[in-house]
Amino acid sequence: MSFDPDAPAHADRLFGLPFTPENARVVLLPVPWQATTSYRRGTRDGAKAIFEASLQVDLHDLEVGDAWKEGYAMLPEDDLVRVWDEAAEGDALAVIAAATDGDLDAEDVVIQGALHRVNALSEQLNDYVYREVSRLLDAGQLPGVIGGDHSVPFGAIAAAAERHPGLGVLHIDAHADMRDAYEGFTWSHASILRNVLTRIEGIGAVAQVGLRDVGAREAEFADSEERVHWFTDPALQRSLAEGASWLSLVRSIVAVLPERIWITLDIDGLEPALCPGTGTPVPGGLTWGQVCILLAEVSAQRKIVGFDLNEVGPGEWDGNVGARLLYKLCGHAVRSHAPPRSE
Repeated sequence: MSFDPDAPAHADRLFGLPFTPENARVVLLPVPWQATTSYRRGTRDGAKAIFEASLQVDLHDLEVGDAWKEGYAMLPEDDLVRVWDEAAEGDALAVIAAATDGDLDAEDVVIQGALHRVNALSEQLNDYVYREVSRLLDAGQLPGVIGGDHSVPFGAIAAAAERHPGLGVLHIDAHADMRDAYEGFTWSHASILRNVLTRIEGIGAVAQVGLRDVGAREAEFADSEERVHWFTDPALQRSLAEGASWLSLVRSIVAVLPERIWITLDIDGLEPALCPGTGTPVPGGLTWGQVCILLAEVSAQRKIVGFDLNEVGPGEWDGNVGARLLYKLCGHAVRSHAPPRSE
């Protein structure tokens, strides 16, 4: 059966594309997990919102053309992950309430039991994501992980770093995510980059872009880590105000990264108008045009071995922006492995 890319999208397929996870170049793993979310919930349904909105995306991309012909597909959601998340949520909410009230007491048997159960389920999730992404990498496919909260991609980055020692990480986020066991959760969404740096062997340079809401101890940790390069939102805005071009700033970001990189993208790295339903929105952030130029320059200069997109809210607009951002990530991941283009 022939496929018409300009016809109405087939409702059963991501972006309406005629590919399965078996024959696609880029394979997306949805992970409906939000257990450690510390503010607004709902991002466990982010992948669902993205899938539904993906049917409205026109396939011919003005930056990467028809990269979709390499194949994009989404794996079915694993019901077990949602069971884990729902099992963890009650315990997590009790721990978060205790932490908010200042009652996170190591002697409180009930709270410590709840915390232990959440951490144990988080480790199961890490193992699951690691296995699934390892399978995709070993098959020569490009993996993309869709959360869920930002704790989700730890296992994926671990799998990629095993296969690509010295792996760089491009982290787009409003937050540094370098807190130590935030609210007691070892695998908190607010700890993902700290865990990546301290628990995964083979991680090279980490470029963090768009940061504008960070803790003092996070800044101290980043200062102590020579692999970490901060490109904060205030610093970027100052450079733009002083006359620097966005492209020159993007090139300085790409320059610190090694040849092979993983992109971990919390959608709250973008300005809140683009992600009003995200878990922890912060004023400021990258515009749509800015994030597109950043991804384009990265894909032209580096090889993207995988990526994740997290914290997309369940609303229609959030899903719409998330779907279009996912489409850009897929296209640029494919483009980064294409032969150099002649001028």
